[in-house]
Amino acid sequence: MIGKEIINQAPVSFSEVKEFIIEREKEKGELKYEQRLILDYVNKFTKLDIESSKNLIKELQEGLNLKKEIAIKIADLLPEDSDDLKTIFAKEKVNIGEEHIKIILETIAKYR
Repeated sequence: MIGKEIINQAPVSFSEVKEFIIEREKEKGELKYEQRLILDYVNKFTKLDIESSKNLIKELQEGLNLKKEIAIKIADLLPEDSDDLKTIFAKEKVNIGEEHIKIILETIAKYR
């Protein structure tokens, strides 16, 4: 990585990471150690395919006006109840109401 520069930095979902690593493997033939670890991790924890993940993120952002980073965390973790969802919002300086939580959980349920 010496001499490499970051050209673009953006949050991505586990599904996107998985797709990127698989494409990289097809191009290069073999993954480096770190890439294999990442692929193992995302294979274990990815719950949605890339299309469903993108649709959920888009719906959370547009329909519920959530920041992209939060929408991605929700799509990656797919919280099952309000306590799990509140944990995601714990670091944010946003006071989220019970009605908003209910709507988010209903949206997530469509993608399970």
